[in-house]
Amino acid sequence: MRFIHMRSAKAAAAVLMAVPFSLGGLASQSHAQDASPSPSGTFGPGCSALSQKTDTAKDKVVEAAAAYPQLSQLVSALVRANLGDTLDGKSDITVFAPDQKAFQNVTASQLSSLLGNQGQLKKVLSYHVVDKKITPDQLSNGSFTTLEGGKLTTSGSGSDFKVNDKANIVCGNIKTANATIYVVDAVLQPPS
Repeated sequence: MRFIHMRSAKAAAAVLMAVPFSLGGLASQSHAQDASPSPSGTFGPGCSALSQKTDTAKDKVVEAAAAYPQLSQLVSALVRANLGDTLDGKSDITVFAPDQKAFQNVTASQLSSLLGNQGQLKKVLSYHVVDKKITPDQLSNGSFTTLEGGKLTTSGSGSDFKVNDKANIVCGNIKTANATIYVVDAVLQPPS
């Protein structure tokens, strides 16, 4: 009988020890479900891959983008579409900048067709630009009119955001003299 009593006491102690741990686990799970605050600096898993040559905060947006090798295809396309001066001449704009991988995900024939049609290229690239400064706080449930005239939406929380439910923001909140850049992993298409 004494053996059973000690065994029950050990089981009760084990349960008492396990309860705070499991409650702690529940507490951490409920915190994980809470929306985390938006970041104030640059954020995203792709920021470390953007090897920045210089501080771009004093550069206009096209020159700033040119400092990032991962944005070289975008810069080339902006020059081809004659959008460089237009973007550099604006203040407080936001650019959702497709990175190299985004352009690689477009088929060779689609990319060739796009680059060969300056009007269409300008339309597609203008769809990546919003004529106002967008902060990370505005990304969680945003709807914005682009320079192209179409609507672009953003969603997410913390440091995990999507554009048009398709493109991930891989590095966000990069400051330039006249723009905020959010690097995305897809080339966005304006609505038809």
